Amino acid sequence: MPHPKMLAFVLAGGKGERLFPLTAFRSKPSVPFGGRYRIADFVLSNLINSHIYSIYLLVQYKSQSLIEHIRLNWNLSSVIKDHFVAVVPPQMRIGPEWFQGTADAVFQNYSFIQQHNPKLVIIFGADHIYRMDIRQMMDFHIEKDAFVTVAARPVPVELASSFGVIMTDSDRRITGFQEKPKKPVSMPDDPGRAYVSMGNYIFSKDILLDALANAQRKKQHDFGAHVIPGLVETGKVFAYDFATNIIPGTKAHEEEGYWRDVGTISAFFEAHMDMLGESPLFEIDNKLWPIHPSGYEVSATKILRGDIRNSIIAEGCVINKSKIRNSVIRSDVTIENDVVIEDSIVMDHVILKKGCRLKKVIVDKLNVIGEGEDIGFDPEKDRFRCHIDSSGIAIMPRGGTLIKTPK
Repeated sequence: MPHPKMLAFVLAGGKGERLFPLTAFRSKPSVPFGGRYRIADFVLSNLINSHIYSIYLLVQYKSQSLIEHIRLNWNLSSVIKDHFVAVVPPQMRIGPEWFQGTADAVFQNYSFIQQHNPKLVIIFGADHIYRMDIRQMMDFHIEKDAFVTVAARPVPVELASSFGVIMTDSDRRITGFQEKPKKPVSMPDDPGRAYVSMGNYIFSKDILLDALANAQRKKQHDFGAHVIPGLVETGKVFAYDFATNIIPGTKAHEEEGYWRDVGTISAFFEAHMDMLGESPLFEIDNKLWPIHPSGYEVSATKILRGDIRNSIIAEGCVINKSKIRNSVIRSDVTIENDVVIEDSIVMDHVILKKGCRLKKVIVDKLNVIGEGEDIGFDPEKDRFRCHIDSSGIAIMPRGGTLIKTPK
């Protein structure tokens, strides 16, 4: 169906404390992901692929990395004025505070909504790995004549306690919310699953402006905790079932409705592993719904000699006689002779010196791993040299040099 004028806000200010040390110098949406992407590229690609071109990216903590990424890679048009991805830090126009919550972030940019005067306002997070045709959610919103539509993902009831659960009637009208409940309420037509909120919303513009003004008077700052529950009694708040979203080019072997919150080191690592193999759970190469990558310009990867299996390798790498298994290697990585990399993620501009070995390690950007170093084999030794996550994954923070100590 024809779509009305739209304006999108992407909430990209998350600290990402559980992703430390990957977030020591950058916000969570700016963390590199896969061979060529940042986490924020996934929501931006979903918007662009859905023909939504007026996008404000609201940033806050440690934002410079993301600002530079957007400047270099997301220039949509210098001719069509409403085709843009604009980065907006806190303006502090109504006080000295930064954004106090998701609703406050949009309220502080109230003027953009008035300026563009859209029919619908799309408010999405920037923290997740997924594909979504947002037009299908808009169609549902229009069909229901909704005030607000919340993207909802069905999950097994036994797993729903980790999320915010949405209660609905048989028409998908939202009747209430449960915040990480011990006994989640199941979907009306499926007792084995429950709806959980994805933190993605579509608002009718006038409803949003009224709700934001009302929330500001009450000093309420969050969509999920305050604004949307306050509208439930209108009977015009609906849940869009993400499992019904159809993406062209999706392969039969992919997980239906793939969506991951990569907010922990283990979840971040496993989402990378989901892209590997002949039948990956999430196929990163979908030409009909591409994830738009960075435009980093380097030469093609050069492989002099190697035993490489089930791995993703980006451009600009030089690989000498090495063994690589079940790993993701990002751009401009130099891998010298006799290096072994297993079940690992190596980020941009890293040098792996002769004979070093990595096993279940994340190496952040701009690192040099010295000749003969072993990481991921001895946790007691590793904890004095790098960060060890509770999952057992070793992380080399950004910009370090690890040189083997002489015996």
